[in-house]
Amino acid sequence: MYRVVAGLWIGVLAWSVAVAEEIDFRAFSVDEVIQYSQDAIGNQVADYEFTDRDGELVRLSDLLDRPLVLSLVYTSCPSECPAHTRHLDQAVQRARDAIGDDSFRVATIGFDAHVDTPDRMRHFANRYGVRTREWYFLSAPDQETIDRLAADIGFVYFSSPRGFDHTVKATVLDREGQVYRHVYGEVVSTPQLVNPLKQLAWGQPQPDQGFMERLGDRVRLFCTVYDPKADRYYFDYSLFAGIFIGAIIISGTIVFLLREIFRRKRPGT
Repeated sequence: MYRVVAGLWIGVLAWSVAVAEEIDFRAFSVDEVIQYSQDAIGNQVADYEFTDRDGELVRLSDLLDRPLVLSLVYTSCPSECPAHTRHLDQAVQRARDAIGDDSFRVATIGFDAHVDTPDRMRHFANRYGVRTREWYFLSAPDQETIDRLAADIGFVYFSSPRGFDHTVKATVLDREGQVYRHVYGEVVSTPQLVNPLKQLAWGQPQPDQGFMERLGDRVRLFCTVYDPKADRYYFDYSLFAGIFIGAIIISGTIVFLLREIFRRKRPGT
């Protein structure tokens, strides 16, 4: 079993993924596992149906009126899934502070379909203190759904003596349900999660937006910056000060040149 700093785990027993042909991930090197995941960027994720922790049916399309962060876990995981979920929760809270409470959603899906029932998913969320709004804990109807979803997003998982070994990552989907970015590892740093969400929330104009709304989004995109010491984002007003000073200098230069031109054109000069 290999362990990658980025949080990728490769075990000794392969799980067959339900795609066009069976893949034996035992033959994959670490670089190939990462490449398999990266190759999924741009994939269209199908509209799968799940059950939330309260027993309500939820389709993936129900969550895609805004960007969606997907995280796959199994509830009996002894270490990686709990650690990843805790760190993801911290990053999600900072992301909401930076770009707004309603700017994106999060869904944690149990990939051990026969075990990760709605009750188990609810207990998992409560045990690890996830109380963030717009965070769904979902159960799949069968393992085939999980296998298809895993293929869509480039998620590697397979059984091992310890339960499962799997890719530890969060996947960001855009509003169209396409894979936009992966964030790897148990520890999810704030910029790794916030930057792609900023780009999706503010960098891609929406059809119902007016000119001023689009302009405001572009300003927020470029002027919301990260402070690594405080581990937070803030709106940098100094950029406006620089633009204002630059505009004054340019305007002053133009006025000076125009005055010189008119002065030289006067009779007797």
